[in-house]
Amino acid sequence: MKTKRPEGPFRIGRSQTGLGLFATDVIEKGAFIIEYVGPKITSEEVERRRNTRYLFEISSRWTIDGSPRWNTARYINHGCRPNAQATVHKGKIRIKAIKRIKPGDEITYNYGKNYFETFIKPMGCRCQSCERKRAKQAAV
Repeated sequence: MKTKRPEGPFRIGRSQTGLGLFATDVIEKGAFIIEYVGPKITSEEVERRRNTRYLFEISSRWTIDGSPRWNTARYINHGCRPNAQATVHKGKIRIKAIKRIKPGDEITYNYGKNYFETFIKPMGCRCQSCERKRAKQAAV
């Protein structure tokens, strides 16, 4: 089965944390990158799917389930010092650049405190800035 190539200035590729989204062209600061999409589910349904990693809350009543593979934005990894930001506007999750992103750079945004505490902290953050910090401390 062939997968559709993502539409935009990016590609899916290998990252330190699994698969990630990487810039293929320069993405200027403030530019729209991609929308996080998927079925809209209720808060009650979220409770039944407790440990799903791709849930993105858009309001107290609604959440986007971004788990379908056709949601290319799901490949954007967490970064403690991100180059992108997710914003919710009129029920849509839009990812935009908060820094100039060069070709080859991994696109990242901060997943937020709750996600970090639940999924990332127990295993240790493996984003680029945390990996550099650990390498620096190990060299001392």
